[in-house]
Amino acid sequence: MNSSTVKNESKDKIAVELTPNEALALTGVEFNSDQGVKASARRKIRAAFEKTFDFTSEER
Repeated sequence: MNSSTVKNESKDKIAVELTPNEALALTGVEFNSDQGVKASARRKIRAAFEKTFDFTSEER
């Protein structure tokens, strides 16, 4: 799984490398031959988000 994150000080943006099929799957295009494409894209985005933002310091 290839993903990269850009950590900036303002934490306004994250960058994730997606394949063209993963990007299309996130827009709603369905891939009947490979249904794991959308799940893969979501995993990459979730991983990049978790690397960029620290959730341990927030109290509920």
